[in-house]
Amino acid sequence: MTAPIVISGAASWNRIVLLDRLPEPVPHMQFALGEHETIGGTSAGKALGLVGLGHAVRLHTLIGDDADGERVRRLLAASGIEVDDLPADATERHLNLMTAAGERVSLYLSTPADPGTPASADLVQAMTDAAAIVLDLSERSRGLIATARATGRPIWTDIHDYDGTAEFHRPFIEAADWIFMNADRIGDDPLPFMQACVLGGASVVACTLGASGAVAVDADLRVHRVDAVPVDVVDTNGAGDAFMSGVLDAHLAGASLDAALEAGARHAATVLTTRHLHPSLDALFASPSLR
Repeated sequence: MTAPIVISGAASWNRIVLLDRLPEPVPHMQFALGEHETIGGTSAGKALGLVGLGHAVRLHTLIGDDADGERVRRLLAASGIEVDDLPADATERHLNLMTAAGERVSLYLSTPADPGTPASADLVQAMTDAAAIVLDLSERSRGLIATARATGRPIWTDIHDYDGTAEFHRPFIEAADWIFMNADRIGDDPLPFMQACVLGGASVVACTLGASGAVAVDADLRVHRVDAVPVDVVDTNGAGDAFMSGVLDAHLAGASLDAALEAGARHAATVLTTRHLHPSLDALFASPSLR
């Protein structure tokens, strides 16, 4: 097996609450249609997807010494992920209010503080050997950007619902070779921003469009589009992470950008059929010792 793909970013414990509509910003009572707990975090989602596609993955993350953190560790390890976790004051926890249409409000109940320690020699070596480094949005990942760039390995990042102005995202955008995002806040047409990122040095920028598929801009400013794969949607959490994982897997196998986008769409569709970040978690959550 090749050297692990190194991913830096969040792994969390989530409570998902399904509603018929998102709450209005006024005092009121509302009944949930259902709720469950599961592992979350954008980096955990990518790690699960890439392991499911046959890659070795090293996940660098912050996890607290608490019950939720222990659940996260057990499930990641049981999934075949090498967990490189730093001690943290708390495990990241979310309360996600969801609708059947995929609308979401994420409430961060706790967020671990970055200890600010430099990357270990072992992590630097893993980055140097990696086929790709994924830096997801977090204070910890932002502190690793210079280290990642110094390795010369390709950097992939996911800026999610970036609005085009938030300064926190800027170092990730400037460092990344491949940039992924969604169109929730970038405006009616994401292409001008995507093209600007390519002109700024990115090789590829891809933007997911929900049920409309995804669009990408390559280094020659050519636009590529892919349709979403039709599927009966159970839960939309993690679909964007699965899309990026599928594209990365296909790219490393030598696929063209169009073929990689199609692979990403197929992989995203598999995640839409489960209420967890990856279908492999269905069996793990059926085991009382791993829940």
